[in-house]
Amino acid sequence: MKMNKTQRRQRIQKRFRDTVLGTADMPRMSIFRSNKEIYAQVVNDETGVTLAAASSRDKEFAEHSGTKTELAQKVGKVIAERALVAGVSAIRFDRGGYLYHGRVKSLADGAREAGLKF
Repeated sequence: MKMNKTQRRQRIQKRFRDTVLGTADMPRMSIFRSNKEIYAQVVNDETGVTLAAASSRDKEFAEHSGTKTELAQKVGKVIAERALVAGVSAIRFDRGGYLYHGRVKSLADGAREAGLKF
């Protein structure tokens, strides 16, 4: 049986999620990437609570002109700032089954620049 891209990504995501769990001390930063947008949220899996969230659809990015990779880096900085306000300084990075390349890497770099440790 041949898998398409989405099925392959979901399979990788499930395998990854079995090993990486967000706790109160180190929550998980989850990424979702669509063709146009990128979303990130910091989640405590023990309680099922989202501590911080940011996406390229937020109003502050409405007049952004540039590449999707540059936008992803700005989203990374915003999610890091919101996580630091929520009291989170270290996270576990969940790339969501995507390759650590391009927009996903750019978002992670932006979060590191803003002071998040992972």
